[in-house]
Amino acid sequence: MSLGKLVNDFSRHVAAQTDAVFRGDARTGNLHAKRYVAAFEKLRGHGDAGRAALMVLLTHPRMDVRVAAAAHLLRYRTAEAKAVLQEVAKGEGLAAFEAQEALKRWEEGAWALDPE
Repeated sequence: MSLGKLVNDFSRHVAAQTDAVFRGDARTGNLHAKRYVAAFEKLRGHGDAGRAALMVLLTHPRMDVRVAAAAHLLRYRTAEAKAVLQEVAKGEGLAAFEAQEALKRWEEGAWALDPE
């Protein structure tokens, strides 16, 4: 599967998970969460090339997609990922909360989305 297809799968399933959460459909949300995690695992399988492919999502129009990509890229591209998370964290809503939590886990040393 191409890197572009994996990045598209990641973004599509992050957005679908968020939409399901807002509808109150946890079952569907969990299904999409598993799928975007699987897409990220496949990207990781390509090493830094897979991580670099995910960088395009840091400017995605959807805030939830930007946050998910940034959270997964903290170790690989720390400065860029933190900048995205810090900007979103200033706002309100679910994406802002998720950005705040990702930054908190990173600062605590408890972050583990993409271990070495």
